[in-house]
Amino acid sequence: MVKIMEQSRLLRTLLLLYLFVVSFGRVIKLKHTDELPVYNHTLAKILVEYNAAVYESDLTELFTWTCSRCNGMTKGFEIIELIVDVQHCLQAYVGVAKDLNAIIVAFRGTQEHSIQNWVEDLYWKQLDLDYPDMPEAMVHHGFYYAYHNTTLRPGVVDAVKRAKKVFGELDLLVIGHSMGGAMAAICALDLTVHHDMRNVKVTTFGQPRIGNEAFASYYTQFVPNTIRVTHEHDMVPHLPPYYPYFRQKTYHHFPREVWLYNIGFGSLVYTVEKVCDRSGEDPSCSRSVMGSSVLDHLVYYGVNLQAETWNSCRIVSGPHLVRFTTTDHAGNIILSKDPGCTVHSRGAVLGETANVS
Repeated sequence: MVKIMEQSRLLRTLLLLYLFVVSFGRVIKLKHTDELPVYNHTLAKILVEYNAAVYESDLTELFTWTCSRCNGMTKGFEIIELIVDVQHCLQAYVGVAKDLNAIIVAFRGTQEHSIQNWVEDLYWKQLDLDYPDMPEAMVHHGFYYAYHNTTLRPGVVDAVKRAKKVFGELDLLVIGHSMGGAMAAICALDLTVHHDMRNVKVTTFGQPRIGNEAFASYYTQFVPNTIRVTHEHDMVPHLPPYYPYFRQKTYHHFPREVWLYNIGFGSLVYTVEKVCDRSGEDPSCSRSVMGSSVLDHLVYYGVNLQAETWNSCRIVSGPHLVRFTTTDHAGNIILSKDPGCTVHSRGAVLGETANVS
């Protein structure tokens, strides 16, 4: 029995190595627009701090923007809606950053299982869902349903519309890390195609591949202003695997990747931020190395992108925000208020009355 188990592990390891080797092949060329996003280092460092905050489990501190991660370059941010899909262990928020003149939509990465189990599961995800109204475009159903078939979509769409009604046509910055990056991209596509939103810009960190080449082409046409940041040997952007010789059946990243990697030795190490080509699968960027690191997935720009504990959907919420809170039959939670209404951690309100949706 022990010998059989050892043989099984060996075969599995060899198969994974084969998948990595094959994925280093040639690049499939996407149909693209002439418009390419411009990478802004300062903005990316601000947005990664916003993305770190969405991992906060204390809903009171997050909703009132008083959490330990709600400082620095994000100070003064106003959350309009905080959505916690307890059933699927998902979390997102929508708010207004007046200094950026933008509405920010942030998605948390998966917390339901250990990261090792989640990454291993990414190897075997199949392209099994035809993306609606996009011929030949396919995605994995888990990425699509995590946004479209949960409480996240109606909560996000409602909050964005309310914010635009009050603040006008601000930029719409949609961000996400890991699985949250996949949801951010699908959300941005939804807001653009189905809700006629303008000035939609996406920044993701350590995002997995979502769909095939046809999906990547459609996505790039509708949401061209997308920056997909990868880091060193982060394994998640390498998954699900890319097989250039199986054009219709392989996953394919959309552009534009920015790869962060270190060069030098000892105390003379510094970070390079390489802006990659428009293919989405630039062989000289993150694809030039093996995706072998979990640690590189959890830290971007020196910012920790994870909750305090894995394999936990634990949330904390005090009694002070009951008037802002609704809970559905499945136990999912939405904290919502009117734009411009200031809420303190003890529930005191300055400005307009609360909007409980």
